[in-house]
Amino acid sequence: MAASRTEVLRMLAEMARLTALDEGSPQSFRARAYEAAMAAIEGYPGELTGLSREELTRIKGVGNAIADKIIELDHTGTVRKLEELRAKYPPGFVELTRIPGLGPKTLKLLRDRLGVVDVETLKAALDAERIRELPGMGEKTEEKIRKAIDRLGLHGKDRRTPLAEVFGFAHGLADRLRNVPGVVDAVPCGSLRRFVESIGDVDIVVATTDPAAVMAAVRELPQASEVIGSGDTKTSFLTHEGLQVDVRAVRPEQFGSALLYFTGSKVHNIALRQRAIDRGWLLSEYGLFEGDRVLASVTEESIYAALDMEFIPPPLREGRGEVEAAAAGTLPRLIRREDVLGDMHFHSDRSGDGRSSLEEMVEAAIAAGYRYVAFTDHGEDLSINGSSREEMLAHRDRIRQLNDRYPEIELLFGCELNIGPDGSLDYDPAFRLEFDWCVASIHSHFDLPREQQTIRILKALQDPAVNAIGHLSGRYVGRRPGVELDVDAVLEGLATTGVALEINGALDRLDATDEVALRAMAAGVDVVIDTDSHHTRELVRMDYGVTWAQRGWVTVDRVLNARPIEEIRARVADRR
Repeated sequence: MAASRTEVLRMLAEMARLTALDEGSPQSFRARAYEAAMAAIEGYPGELTGLSREELTRIKGVGNAIADKIIELDHTGTVRKLEELRAKYPPGFVELTRIPGLGPKTLKLLRDRLGVVDVETLKAALDAERIRELPGMGEKTEEKIRKAIDRLGLHGKDRRTPLAEVFGFAHGLADRLRNVPGVVDAVPCGSLRRFVESIGDVDIVVATTDPAAVMAAVRELPQASEVIGSGDTKTSFLTHEGLQVDVRAVRPEQFGSALLYFTGSKVHNIALRQRAIDRGWLLSEYGLFEGDRVLASVTEESIYAALDMEFIPPPLREGRGEVEAAAAGTLPRLIRREDVLGDMHFHSDRSGDGRSSLEEMVEAAIAAGYRYVAFTDHGEDLSINGSSREEMLAHRDRIRQLNDRYPEIELLFGCELNIGPDGSLDYDPAFRLEFDWCVASIHSHFDLPREQQTIRILKALQDPAVNAIGHLSGRYVGRRPGVELDVDAVLEGLATTGVALEINGALDRLDATDEVALRAMAAGVDVVIDTDSHHTRELVRMDYGVTWAQRGWVTVDRVLNARPIEEIRARVADRR
């Protein structure tokens, strides 16, 4: 059973996470080795399937032990060592690693001393005020943990998994199912297709002429840790991480109506069904019916058309007025991937966390069809990853040389400025104006009070060198809550200064949120959709960023990097 690159990376990520837990440190040699192998595999241009141990170890960063695990996964669909670690650290315990401040050593202490094995037992320990009794803990620690549980949504039975952890897995699963004989197509639906930032479970709809073959294939999937139900047209299973997956088989002629129904949202579907009822029709997962006559079912487009509506893209289907707008023919002209002309937040290995050279990033940008990019490597105040003035000036010279070498694309000398806790920025004001473009971002001090965080952003906006605010809240979905801000005050500041709001397409960021994007549209704020790429493989984030922007009803006329570079340069000049 051949393992895809996505499956290999998923295995290595889980091995790194569980090994760090097992050894009590995220900095353990073995955990770091898995992380290094992930970076190496991400950058490897060829196919992994079928590579020998010798060929795998030629990839810098992949040692013998890791090569053996990749081959084992490729041949058997699983890894014995991984299964041992999964048994030792079940999903409920691993989920606790999402809570900031609960590292492997602390979690082991909580388990050994207080019997904490999941969120419920952690909350019980908090309620009993027992955590403060442990070494290095206190009332303040308990309060931080409580707040993190609440803000990350780690409570109740309706647990959700970050989109970043599910997206590749779900699409990889759909790819596997497309290879089953009789399958016409397979599409992940539900909240994942609507591109919601976190997922309750995974729904996959399969169009097939042989549903029995599909159900048999699903039951044999290596990802199916436990099959919890299987019938003629639906099989449900749990993954090793406890994620539920529901696979439904439908006839090809019912595919459109099934996609529509299982994509949702519930509010959207109710509005569509009511529209059908108003006409004396019935809309279900099997089609749009007038009595026994099928009016539409093969495609979603045909169903919307039969209901006298414009087609509504999945990210909009949230009951936010999209049904009324589609019926009136007034859906906005949303941004699309083909509208994007460049990327204004782009790193190279000049940044300490960059993994591709300037030349590699330029060639990747050209391959992506960009007309321009702004290289925004980190400023000096980000001590581990930043660059001094001298290094930045040398960097500028290299960018100018590449501008001559690659005339088909325009390269801007930029910087990602770090916003300090008091709103200060890297370098001095005169030096900041040396850059063609600056995005300013928060990278630290995430626990400051709401008023202080807001003032911090507003102060940065006042600097004439700042052209965009990057990943506004600084969040990592499901792992680190964003800073608390007075969003209306920030949006007013952006609108007043002409600074753009970034929509960061990294799946684990998706920042600003879709709600903030909606409010930005109402406030007259322009946006830039960026990838924040540190490696050539990350340029796919532009697709994610555009889809995320669509959830926020972002229109093409409000996206700065959908405009010619001359307009952007003029805007920078006006700002200064």
